[in-house]
Amino acid sequence: MTRLSIAIPSKGRLKEKTEDWLAASGFRLRQAGGGRGYSAELSGLPSADILLLSAGEIAQGLISGALHAGVTGQDLLHEASGDVARDIKTIRQLNFGGADVIVAVPASWLDVDTMADLEAAGALFRARHGRRMRVATKYMRLTRRFFAEQSVGEYRLVESAGATEAAPASGSAELIVDITSTGATLKANGLKILSDGVILKSRAALTVSKQAAWDDDVFATLRTLLDGTEASLAAAATRRLETALPIPGELAETFNLQVLQSGSALCPVADAALVARKLAASGLGSVAITTVDHVFAETNSAFENFVKELSQSA
Repeated sequence: MTRLSIAIPSKGRLKEKTEDWLAASGFRLRQAGGGRGYSAELSGLPSADILLLSAGEIAQGLISGALHAGVTGQDLLHEASGDVARDIKTIRQLNFGGADVIVAVPASWLDVDTMADLEAAGALFRARHGRRMRVATKYMRLTRRFFAEQSVGEYRLVESAGATEAAPASGSAELIVDITSTGATLKANGLKILSDGVILKSRAALTVSKQAAWDDDVFATLRTLLDGTEASLAAAATRRLETALPIPGELAETFNLQVLQSGSALCPVADAALVARKLAASGLGSVAITTVDHVFAETNSAFENFVKELSQSA
């Protein structure tokens, strides 16, 4: 039996958040060899190999096809792939790991607020200094692509080996392309983000590889994983209404309720309080609103869309 390979971040807040998200979906992580192990098991998913890798290694593994699935930042995926649509499919953006890939220049550059201003400044800089402006970054591919889209050519890239935001102050570059969550570090280093200089709004994402080897066994395990993750997502958007008396069919239809049994139904979370009041007022007695952990559906569009995409690209 072929096994599904899944990688999650090996350390830090991204690992903790990924573990919490998996646990909420019904899959608890247990590391092999204790906290220092680089492989693990997921309860409820025995036919999967779980690897703990760096976020960058996960992105590379998904692009190359060495991994079937993984959780990593979208910035790293877009940097690692020359053709994201060909190599991977984002199944679900997750509610953590948010950071923007941005273009930032010294705050003292008062006349440079847009990418067009940057191109003009670059031409002036070259005329004065006899060289192009240097852009320090770890995101070589993303920077080249974005600058070309913005018709900016008066620059050269300098690969950043350390704290990118310190490059202008140290004199190793004139501006930077880097990631930021709050902008506080940029401000502390005397930098500002260009008004149209957000290259990518990145989040952690559950991503699958189109380059990996897929067969029926691996698809079956992926379906189990996605059934759990989608059921948890659906539950967060749902409340259960419990009534003292059976819910008549016409009321269920009026309020678009999914009746589970005579005195219990599912309702969108945004409508739950209003619908509960109306059911109580209609003579059904007391109505309680409760949370649910999972809402499993007969079909799984996230899984089915991936399988369809994969077959079309074969």
